[in-house]
Parts: sequence; structure tokens; C-alpha cells
Amino acid sequence: MHRGSSKAGRGAPPAADNLPLSAPSLTVEVEVARGGRSHIRVLALAHGTKVREAVRQVGLAPEGTSVLVDGVSVPLDLPIERPVRLVVVPTFSGG
Repeated sequence: MHRGSSKAGRGAPPAADNLPLSAPSLTVEVEVARGGRSHIRVLALAHGTKVREAVRQVGLAPEGTSVLVDGVSVPLDLPIERPVRLVVVPTFSGG
């Protein structure tokens, strides 16, 4: 018959105040510019989220867009590390 805990000897569990409850998020504004008009969506994203994921979250296919930050084109695989405004320009339309 087995007596005792199988967890014996593992040491104390980490203190609860050291465990992250959730990843901190960034506020990212995504401006979709289309046909002389634009609309803005505000997203809460985790640090390191790729630009491509932000584009997907506003309902666009990343491969069919150009993304600008401060007027400069950025790669879709760029990790977002700070609050920022992304300007998304669709580069083609269906037809």
C-alpha cells in the first residue's frame, strides 16, 4: 500500500504573486485606407504580435495589403513592441 505524496521532494511551489495572470497588451490603432476613405479599429494585442496578425484581426488578407508606420512600409513579420498606429492599404480588390 502506498503512503505519502508523489509530490514529496519537489520543493515549494512558486509564490502566487510571481505568476503572470495574462500577457500585458498594447493598444494598436489600425487605419484601413481604401478609396480615399479610411476607418480605424483599435486592437488590444500582446507584445510581440506580428503585423500580419493585426491585419487579419481587421478582416483583411495580409498578403493583399501594404502596411505603413509613420509613412514607412513595414514587413508583415515585424513584431509589434509598442503602442502604434498601422495604416493598412489594400493593394488589390476582388473582381
